[in-house]
Amino acid sequence: MKYLLAGLGNIGNEYAHTRHNIGFDIIAAFVHKHGGEFRNDRLAYVAEVKIKGRTGICICPTTYMNLSGKALKFWLEKEKIPLERSLTVLDDLALPLSKMRIKPAGSDGGHNGLRSIQALLNTTAYPKLRFGIGDTFPKGMQAEFVLGKWKKEEEPLVKLKIEKAVAAMEIFIFQGIEAAMNEINSKEFTL
Repeated sequence: MKYLLAGLGNIGNEYAHTRHNIGFDIIAAFVHKHGGEFRNDRLAYVAEVKIKGRTGICICPTTYMNLSGKALKFWLEKEKIPLERSLTVLDDLALPLSKMRIKPAGSDGGHNGLRSIQALLNTTAYPKLRFGIGDTFPKGMQAEFVLGKWKKEEEPLVKLKIEKAVAAMEIFIFQGIEAAMNEINSKEFTL
């Protein structure tokens, strides 16, 4: 059983550990926990991890956010993984920092990475893990907020949520999306 686990973000040091790159950080934490290592491959940094007889193909696209669909489509096809056994991990402005959501389908919600995936796969019906980043920014400052680093006081909660997201990914792999949804969708994450 193979799964494609895709974290959305932008390559380059200026984007490292920003709100918009939380997908990269969660995938990296998952790969690290399971003893994998990334290699630079076609359209993505790729790591293959084995977990109790299952295989996770973990990707962080190197296409930049707006072209994430190219990497996702390529790796789904290359590894012959059905769409329902993929999980796309991303930041979400519409959710507060205390929330995360897993759903089997859903719109792009204005997220450029999801818009690219949706356009290339021609569907909104693929599993997503949305990591709430909140929307605490002044009017007109959305891009700066999304591409900005976490505030010092947010970092401990972000770290906790990354751990919970990794655990939810494991539940997704072993018990399915319903169990993963039950695990995190109604939870309020606080310190």
